[in-house]
Amino acid sequence: MSEEISDTPTNLTLPKTQATLTLRIIKSFEFRTEKSLVLHNVNLEETTVGQLKELARQAVHTQPGWKPYRNVQLDTMKLYTKAHGAKTSNLIINLDHDEWLLSDDSRILADLGFENETEVSFFNRELYEQFKVHPETKWENAQS
Repeated sequence: MSEEISDTPTNLTLPKTQATLTLRIIKSFEFRTEKSLVLHNVNLEETTVGQLKELARQAVHTQPGWKPYRNVQLDTMKLYTKAHGAKTSNLIINLDHDEWLLSDDSRILADLGFENETEVSFFNRELYEQFKVHPETKWENAQS
């Protein structure tokens, strides 16, 4: 019995009503402390930015393994990359493209171009703005 290999890109393998999203929950920009939260079966045609934020906050506060992240005031999301899209050299967030900030909580994810395997960073906006002014990582300096 042979399995067929599909030529369909992974971002098109699931309908927009059953998408898988990866959220990079960021605790510290300087130390690159982040943990990925994978959400399955997200309906991109009905879910808003605000609802996605609430899903992520609920997971951080209720799922095991997230205790170190529970004291972070998560308030801002920013598109990191779409499936098969170019990725930034920064491993947890792209510091350019501030137009990718998801600032309107009422926007529907599909209307913002979300598709299966979209990756988003979720973080504290104040800490992000501070890091943009001085984008130095501390763990690199400690290793030199």
